[in-house]
Amino acid sequence: MNKWENNRAWFLVLPVFVIVAFSAIIPLMTVVNYSVQDIFGPGQRFFVGVEWFREVLLDERLHDALLRQLAFSCMVLLIEMPLGIIIGLMMPKKGWAASACLVILALPLLIPWNVIGTIWIIFTRPDIGLFGAFVNGLGIGFDHTANGLHAWITLMLMEVWHWTPLVALLAYAGLRSIPEAYYQAAKIDGASPLAIFRYIQLPKMRGVLTIALLLRFMDSFLIYAEPFVLTGGGPGNSTTFLSIYLVKIAVGQFDLGPAAAFSLIYFLIILLFCWLFYNALQAVGTGDK
Repeated sequence: MNKWENNRAWFLVLPVFVIVAFSAIIPLMTVVNYSVQDIFGPGQRFFVGVEWFREVLLDERLHDALLRQLAFSCMVLLIEMPLGIIIGLMMPKKGWAASACLVILALPLLIPWNVIGTIWIIFTRPDIGLFGAFVNGLGIGFDHTANGLHAWITLMLMEVWHWTPLVALLAYAGLRSIPEAYYQAAKIDGASPLAIFRYIQLPKMRGVLTIALLLRFMDSFLIYAEPFVLTGGGPGNSTTFLSIYLVKIAVGQFDLGPAAAFSLIYFLIILLFCWLFYNALQAVGTGDK
């Protein structure tokens, strides 16, 4: 009887398995099916094996998009992680000021991604945008629609403004979980603020920072709506990341076979980097390195 009661709990999670099957597993199997076939139309398809994978892996435009994607994600992490930790350290711990800071930080996270791109289009316009008018008033011809470097600067500013609050909130949560006894012991020992951060705060934040790093890497590596709305992948191909190039193949050219193979490779790349990041952080935290 006890064994049946224990196993009966599996029925409670059965709806979750059904939802996951329809929302993830079945679409994934469909993509795998498309990736090994050449589709000409309804009922007209031919098995091609790994031909699409070979074609995609040898595509130089994919290589360029991958390099741009890696550069963008690395720059985003190098800016957002330290900046988020600094903001978390500077936030007040108690009182109405702490609540006000939490609300203000959460505001950018509530704005839809496509709206973010529209906001920054207006913000950086040289005629009516505050940022664009200010920069051009300094004698700098700033135009993210015609200059690749300006497009990258705009994308980086937009991404940092949008997602640094997430890192700051996670860092703040990690700091608030540290018992006050640690700080009292450090004060008695005469530890400096730098020593407190290095030996108390940073080790205790390792868990939340690992989550922040993985979330931000995956999100920045999958970014689509913001650069598509802001630049459309241009000027030229300067901001054509993997996601934008994938959509061009799947929707623009309607090459379902190469697009399916591309999406699977894209998925495996993300899993690989997340696994590497996670194991590296775990090794650093446990003193293996």
